[in-house]
Amino acid sequence: MDYRAVALPVGRLMVLLSLFMLLPAAADLLAGNPDWVGFAVAALIVGCFGSVATLAFLKSDHRLGIRETLVLVNAAWLAFSLAGALPLYLSGLNLSLTDAVFEAASGLTTTGATVLTGLDQMPPGILLWRSLLQWVGGIGIVVLGIWLLPGLRVGGSQLFAIESSETSAKPYGRIEPFLVRLLLLYCGLTIVCMALYRIAGMTGFQALNHALTTVSSGGFSTSDQSMGQFDSLAILWIATVFMLLSGLPFLFMMRVVERGDFRDHEQVTFFVALATAASLAAFVVLHLGATDTPFRELTLSVFHVVSIITTTGYAAGDYLQWGAFATALFFLATFLGGCSGSTSGGFKAFRMLVLIQLIRSLVAGMCRPHRIAEPHFAGERLSPSVSEGVLVFGLLYAVTFAVFALLYAAAGLDAETALSGSITALANVGPGVGPIIGPSGTFQSLPDVVKWLLAFQMILGRLEIVSGIIILTPDFWLER
Repeated sequence: MDYRAVALPVGRLMVLLSLFMLLPAAADLLAGNPDWVGFAVAALIVGCFGSVATLAFLKSDHRLGIRETLVLVNAAWLAFSLAGALPLYLSGLNLSLTDAVFEAASGLTTTGATVLTGLDQMPPGILLWRSLLQWVGGIGIVVLGIWLLPGLRVGGSQLFAIESSETSAKPYGRIEPFLVRLLLLYCGLTIVCMALYRIAGMTGFQALNHALTTVSSGGFSTSDQSMGQFDSLAILWIATVFMLLSGLPFLFMMRVVERGDFRDHEQVTFFVALATAASLAAFVVLHLGATDTPFRELTLSVFHVVSIITTTGYAAGDYLQWGAFATALFFLATFLGGCSGSTSGGFKAFRMLVLIQLIRSLVAGMCRPHRIAEPHFAGERLSPSVSEGVLVFGLLYAVTFAVFALLYAAAGLDAETALSGSITALANVGPGVGPIIGPSGTFQSLPDVVKWLLAFQMILGRLEIVSGIIILTPDFWLER
């Protein structure tokens, strides 16, 4: 294991994070809020650590193998979560270390679970920092690191595949042009989203924060009421459109924009169809039990379903008050997630399609034993490695959800909170189900041990579980 190959990119990423801290510091300074000192001190500390690591290994020639890559992915997320918590801990909010780390990890993993209340009166620096954490986490800390590290001859597509579950290898030949296009698309979506929010009635600061957390599928807001603070159907539809776009594969969107290429549309079609069906079901339930206008009911239904299924986690009201069926629907939607290669978390549409194909081929083989029924995706036969990978991930996903739910129950949480807390952290959704961590609650009242476990589970879910679990096995650390 060459730890120097890990220390250099992590150091550079820490320097990058320290520069981001200067933005909320400037916001607080302009607003006359003393928290700017905490951001400045945090930037200095994180920047110094990052600079030392960078300068120490800058001239050394190291290559990232698969083991170093896995360590880098995990180390980057853990280091960023701790560093991102520092300005929160130093702020005037008087947060405990546990709450600061939880909030930072929730932001970076774009989960959107929060321990904070009183957001409407929160200093601008804190609000902006939470949004920036989600925006950075949405594109992927490791992806940003690859773009900044061309001199290391990093296997960039390998790193990108681990972080985002995108399986296409070097779609633009070299990784640098691909990542430049990726960042341009990400920034472009953010700017357009912000402009539309501003036109729809948000202030400039609100539009900036919500654009950062919409495109990243994060869900942090500037108010305890989340999107309900605006009472605007136009804003809800803008959010819905950009949440859907952010749930699509970024490689797919890049091909559409640049070449008009709609290949690999199967999971996109499946994802949109799934969101449409769930939205219609929610609309029927809401329409039967409410007295609002049909268009408003449709807007609320589509908005909340898309928010949950893309793991964004915005809310425009307490949708758990819509009845038992709606509660069950939203709980199940928490498991799903967006497309592979998007900013969304969850199980992902690609894996669901693969599982459906595997089940169909198995059933066909049982009905006609002499018939060769091979699973296909996008018109091509699924390789055994892909099928095995999806099956293993599905098993790990279920086991991880169950194990953490049992741990939360053992820590004293009720069954509803334990189950929904486990899946909302693993899928990086944000709000759970129930009165404690539902859309009208926060995670503040949970025991500290539960918050640490949730933070770890958020990171595990963001890293697609496998890359987080594999480094915990003894065989990974054995020298060959």
